[in-house]
Amino acid sequence: MSSFQDLTVNESVAPSIQVMNQDLIRLDRFDGHNFSRWQEKVLFFLTAIKLSYILSYDLAPIPEEKADDSDERKKELQEQRKKRKDDDFLCRGHILNALSDSVYSTHTTIGIAKELWLALDNKYRIEEANNQKFLIGNYFDFKMTDSKSVLAQVRELQLIVSNLKNAEIVLPEAFQVGAIIAKLPSSWNDYKKKLKHDETKHTLESLMRHLRIEEDSRK
Repeated sequence: MSSFQDLTVNESVAPSIQVMNQDLIRLDRFDGHNFSRWQEKVLFFLTAIKLSYILSYDLAPIPEEKADDSDERKKELQEQRKKRKDDDFLCRGHILNALSDSVYSTHTTIGIAKELWLALDNKYRIEEANNQKFLIGNYFDFKMTDSKSVLAQVRELQLIVSNLKNAEIVLPEAFQVGAIIAKLPSSWNDYKKKLKHDETKHTLESLMRHLRIEEDSRK
């Protein structure tokens, strides 16, 4: 991947690019997963270096000079326009530098920072939302059967929970415990009732231990 540090820039912005890229190294490169978390970190970084305003929806354009403007006013507008252009260049570069090779290569042709930011948001926020719905559906649709080990099926369910966590959906442990009990297969109905009426506040670890003991006794 071409690094932003490799791009040709004028001498006035080169030192700031070097300093900012040293800080940017600490940001994870976005590889298509956990978009919201990545976006939040990058936005925080851009805010810290006073470039996030470039991405604002209500950023007003800098007016063109008028014939009756004073020389001082014309110079002021030219300087504002140059600063805006330089800041957009830096902002775009930092966003690109926080992308993995595959994501970078499909977005590097977008030449304006806000358009790049919106393109990433439109693509990956929708994908993330769809992925979350898919994972949530998988979790609620998961049913245990009598044809497989209960412990093995609990581990399958916990894999879905892990994927939900990666998608920034964290299920409380008490909820997970209750869901596992509710999903026990029909041959475990008596044991399920026993657990439901048990006043013990099980953790995942203690529940797994009880299920293991029960499954071993059934064997």
